Amino acid sequence: MLVAVYAILAIAATGRSVFQIIDRFSEAPLAFVFSAFSGLIYVVATIALAARLRRLAFITISIELAGVVIIGTLSLVAPAVLGLTSINPFGRDSTVWSAYGAGYLLIPLVLPVLGLLYLRRTAVTPVPITKA
Repeated sequence: MLVAVYAILAIAATGRSVFQIIDRFSEAPLAFVFSAFSGLIYVVATIALAARLRRLAFITISIELAGVVIIGTLSLVAPAVLGLTSINPFGRDSTVWSAYGAGYLLIPLVLPVLGLLYLRRTAVTPVPITKA
């Protein structure tokens, strides 16, 4: 289920960023670059989780969590820093991580937490080797 949600967000974020960059890059270039970056993070996280590449999954999901918190906070307290004209999460220049992913039902904020909990819960504990 987790991999499926990541795959859906990977498609949504990548598609949105490609459209924004092609259609109106000059309006909010920094925001749209971050939008493309989020799409890349979701693609890599999806692949890492599906292939059970735990270290890569941990790294990408951690970057995702930091990104959504940083971009989400900036989009609310200083939207002009990102080139955003408003804090509307459904606005023309918003990104996947704007307003902590409010335009995506806050899934971008909750998903990395669930991903990190999943990685922690499924961690492999080494079996001690005993000599006979």
